[in-house]
Formats: sequence, C-alpha cells, structure tokens
Amino acid sequence: MANVDPVAQSDLGDLAPALAGVEAFMGFVPNSTLTMAHMPHLMLGFSMLSSAVFGADLKALAEQLTPMIPPASDSNQNLSPDLVQLIALSSSVSSGCRYCQAHTGHNAAKFGVSQEKLDALLGYRDSPLFSELERAVLDLSFAAGEVPNGSTAEHFDALRPYFSDRQIVQIVGVISLFGFLNRWNDTMATTLESVPLDFSENLSSLGWTPGKHTQDA
Repeated sequence: MANVDPVAQSDLGDLAPALAGVEAFMGFVPNSTLTMAHMPHLMLGFSMLSSAVFGADLKALAEQLTPMIPPASDSNQNLSPDLVQLIALSSSVSSGCRYCQAHTGHNAAKFGVSQEKLDALLGYRDSPLFSELERAVLDLSFAAGEVPNGSTAEHFDALRPYFSDRQIVQIVGVISLFGFLNRWNDTMATTLESVPLDFSENLSSLGWTPGKHTQDA
C-alpha cells in the first residue's frame, strides 16, 4: 500500500493536459507522478527536470507547461525554511554526501537553526531542543537517506498528526531532491565553495570532513 495515495486523474482539473506527454511516452500515467500532484508545482517541476535529463526539447515543453502552472494557492502549506534545511541536512548526513552537508548546514544556520541544535542533530531523539514534530520528520529523513532505503509505513503514520498529504509530499520532495544532489556531488567530487567550507567547521559534531570536496583532494 502506498504511503501517500496518488491523486485521481479525474481530480487533476486544468493540470490533466500536463500528463499527455508522459502518457504518450510511457503508455500510462505513473502513480509516482500522480503522487507528486498533491503539490502541483512539484509535479510540473519534475517534468522539466526529467525532460532535461533525457535530452528533450525543454523550450517546447516549457511553452506547453507554462500556461498550466497554477497559482501557488497552497503556499500556506509550505514547510518552514528551517525545517526544510533540517530535512536536507539529515538526509545528506544519512547518505554521506559531505558537499551537501556543508551546504545544508550553512543554510540551516542561515534560516535560524541554532548551533546548539546542529550539535544535537545526531541525538535528536533524546534532545529537548527538538519537538515531536521534528523528531517524526527526522526519523523519516535519516531512514530515507540510507541505502537501501530504510523508510517504513510507520514513519508516515508518525507524520500524519502534524502534516497534510501535500506537506508529506513536500517532505519527501526535499529528501528526494537531495538524493539527486547527494548522488551528483558525491559522484562529481564537486569542490566546495569558500562560504560553506568555512562554515563546515561548525559541523564537527556530525563528524564532518571535506574529503574529496576541496581543491587539494
């Protein structure tokens, strides 16, 4: 059973034509795409990203999709920026990408996560600095960052008292975006920029080292 049910195609309204291309290509509309449709901008953005990766005509696709982009009427459901960065950081710690840990740690501090909270991240389950809501999110983030993926239906059950399906889709969207970035930067051995590199000395509690992500590596 899916952890979040896909949106029924009959409920997509003006977004339905956006799926014509993927249906023509695959012969059906994937449930993964319909699950993203809980957050319509995510579904459309992923369509652009995947098309670019596959080498499609992005200009033509953008012209087709732009009129379909709905107003951000669900923006009041967006996760807070500090929580987004904690999700990104914890999933990157779990996956082992040092480059993304430096970036997301720096961004977390920028959006108000205290140094004390960063220091306590690996012990979040027992730290009074973290709320039950945050513990539920971090449980999923750390589990989903593992290889193989350690997430379970119980992780989603723990989220439901605090989040709508749309918000849960955004949580998984953040984890998945950093799954892409973790793979990209770890594989490319992307060199860290000076700002996150200088900040990363604040991540010693996470066992952070620059590894291959410096000019001297």
